Amino acid sequence: MDQTKTTNYGYCCINTTLQKSEKITTNRSMIKRTFADRGIEYASELALLNVKDLVKVIGWNNRQGIKLFRISSDMFPWMSEYELSDLPDYEKIVNILRGAGKIAMDNGQRLTFHPGPFDVLASLTQSVVDKSIKDLNKHGEIMDLLGLPRTPYAVINIHVNTTQGGKEEAMQRFCDNFQLLDDSVKSRLVVENDDKESQYTTEDLFAGIHSKIGIPITFDYHHHWCHPGDLTQEEALKLAATTWGDTKQLVHYSSCQMLHENAEQTNKRAHADYIYEFIDTYGLALDVELETKAKELALQRYMKQYQLELV
Repeated sequence: MDQTKTTNYGYCCINTTLQKSEKITTNRSMIKRTFADRGIEYASELALLNVKDLVKVIGWNNRQGIKLFRISSDMFPWMSEYELSDLPDYEKIVNILRGAGKIAMDNGQRLTFHPGPFDVLASLTQSVVDKSIKDLNKHGEIMDLLGLPRTPYAVINIHVNTTQGGKEEAMQRFCDNFQLLDDSVKSRLVVENDDKESQYTTEDLFAGIHSKIGIPITFDYHHHWCHPGDLTQEEALKLAATTWGDTKQLVHYSSCQMLHENAEQTNKRAHADYIYEFIDTYGLALDVELETKAKELALQRYMKQYQLELV
């Protein structure tokens, strides 16, 4: 089946089935004090275990027909503190990553990254910008080691994460600092709309970032529900669609915990464990990452509930 013409669904970072049954996980880490005590040798040991388990997760996804998976950014503990090539187990890790990427590509399984909120390209503080560039470049390096294409197919997804100095000024700094990234990141970077009213809508990102540096916009349905701006859901989704060019559009979806699971929850931005409504793609073929606490279980329940097939 042509995956570019089919909507596929995936999940993020943790496979709870494998974690519970076989203790398989890709995000073994440690606190900073442990890193200070045990150093790069222990970081290498954990990273080797993580990449070995990444192969197992990718294989499980293939057997289930899952075509989309977000890799944990914790796969290499404290990776901003060292060069990956300095890890004692580097050669073993590289060989495993190459194999993992090949398995994913051969089976049409898309792998993505979503670095955290501490990566702020638009910060007014230069040290924060420097650390952000360093961290993002490490993500690009890992994508290269996986052998994935230098296109937004191998997504590295971030937010602007600041409005310091005003939204227009912050987006311009984002665009300026984007130019300082390695090509391994620039070729894969995408930017996502926000759920806070003080932050960025899809329309904001289209005008302030995409129109200037051409990177795609990841449309997040729940974030749009929290902070729609002037566009309807369909309008915002389809505006984001125009930014993806020849690459299949990636979107994020989650249900609202406050509406479906916890009436005492007052934060409308909180994600539910499962999906509670049909995901309207408005006729588009999408790759949909489910941002749910129940991970692959939420994906499987959603597919069964709406009688959809994993292919």
